[in-house]
Amino acid sequence: MTTSALYSSKSRTKSTSSMPFCRKLPPQKQRLGFARFPSAYYHYIIITIYCFAVPSSSVLCSICSAYCNLCPRYLVTELVDLDSFSTRSTLKKILESDEDKQVVETAIRRIDSRIKSFHLEITMSIENKMDNSSIDAALRILYNASATEAIHDAAESFTRPPCHPNTRLEILNDLTTWSQDISDSTSQILWMHGPAGTGKSAIAQSFCEQVRDQSSLGASFFFKRGHSSRGNATKLWPTIAYQLALIYPSFKAAIALRLTTNPALVDKLLPDQLQRLVIEPYHDIDTSDGRNLVMVIDGLDECEDETRQQELLRCLPNLASLSMLRILIVSRPEDHIKRVFGEAALSCLHLSVPASYGDVKVYLTDEFKRIREDHGVVASWPEEDLIWHITQKSSGHFIYAATVIRFVEDKYCDPVDQLAIVTDLQPSEQDSNFVSPFPALDELYLQILRKVPVQLPLSRVISVIAARVNSNLSIAQIGQLLGLKPEKISLTTKRLHSLIRWIFDGGEQYMSVYHASFLDFLCDCNRSRNFHFSDIDRQNLATDTLEALSQNSSHIDELHLP
Repeated sequence: MTTSALYSSKSRTKSTSSMPFCRKLPPQKQRLGFARFPSAYYHYIIITIYCFAVPSSSVLCSICSAYCNLCPRYLVTELVDLDSFSTRSTLKKILESDEDKQVVETAIRRIDSRIKSFHLEITMSIENKMDNSSIDAALRILYNASATEAIHDAAESFTRPPCHPNTRLEILNDLTTWSQDISDSTSQILWMHGPAGTGKSAIAQSFCEQVRDQSSLGASFFFKRGHSSRGNATKLWPTIAYQLALIYPSFKAAIALRLTTNPALVDKLLPDQLQRLVIEPYHDIDTSDGRNLVMVIDGLDECEDETRQQELLRCLPNLASLSMLRILIVSRPEDHIKRVFGEAALSCLHLSVPASYGDVKVYLTDEFKRIREDHGVVASWPEEDLIWHITQKSSGHFIYAATVIRFVEDKYCDPVDQLAIVTDLQPSEQDSNFVSPFPALDELYLQILRKVPVQLPLSRVISVIAARVNSNLSIAQIGQLLGLKPEKISLTTKRLHSLIRWIFDGGEQYMSVYHASFLDFLCDCNRSRNFHFSDIDRQNLATDTLEALSQNSSHIDELHLP
């Protein structure tokens, strides 16, 4: 309800001189009051308290009496008690100001609690009027529009592990401190950024688990490049809303009523989705426990395109207008993202994810111990100097260390021999005009690709990976697309086990890369060289796709091609 809607037609004809408290509130009072009390009933409280400072004001005018007709009697009683302060003399107000302040603050807390109860009564009334089947049908609409696999504890999160124990403790502590700070001076939005391979998603995953254990996690969304739903911007706000509906009955009732009235809300433009599916129902959430609610959006740079990423970011100021909310955005520091965060409308904190040699060494030491025990290798392997050598080559980035570990623990090879291959790698000569951002990682990727036997269709499988349809296709679908037997594809991908993984779902195996940096590598001819996914490869893949579709047009939908 807007402020203008509070005036009855009769009250509009009155002179504002008879209603001195109807003057425009000072900006600081607007920020304080409306931030704490967003609903229409709260406006009445703001007016009442403001009148306390105006000796000649009379609160129970026609405007406020309109509220009395809406508010429960116990709220009106509280407000009338507060109104008695305005009838005293200025001198008495000054003499009793400290005591009055405590009385008013206590009354505000009591009124706030009672309004929460009033909202709950309204919510229960809505739920009673809507039968369970109607609510379930509305939530089914929201579920179908969501990407539940993008939630932090979805089955796909198994392939996105949290931080290794005893690593990233400082940055996790910084995030926890920020999320628990309820002061108005702390920004509600925090942008955590860092280059590829620094472990941003692992940090976000660990943070989600921490705030979940503290019952403070409201919702999460982990974008994934090329994924049909996790890479889709239109899935974000329905997924956020769905999670909130599962946690808060009042939110569920409010959004069920909206979706029952208009099921097409899930198909609106992104700003409209946010307003109708998240912001409006959020006002019914009880935040009187004094804890912030946390939302985590990871991998924004992996959303479908740059324009969509910027559009989502420009929605955030509206989301940040909600009280008791903290929003963590995680991404690479891409220029187009930096530009939006630099806009005046989007105020936020910045937290850079640094390289950490110490944490990488802890991870390598623990993982080599596990491999040593699993494979029965001598206790002295690997030597401390060797672990430190790999740590140095990682440049403090976890992606290199994690790829080394997956390469070394190949179940078809001797881990000692595999580690020797890694330590003997030397960066190849490159174009003098090009400097790779990850020379050691590039050389490791090249070594893994070179080990695939020439008789296997490596280049064709790589084309599917680089085309970024990898997270949707099963072995059978890739075989159909490329005209290859599933056995050939399986043999090829086994040689790439340290770079790609297979996700089992419904009896099928679906291929996915471990990290988006491998896609970056394949699409950069200076880094991937002979394994580069070129325009010719793209054309060949398109031809294969058309042939596959012409031969079996009834399965077009099953291929999920972009």
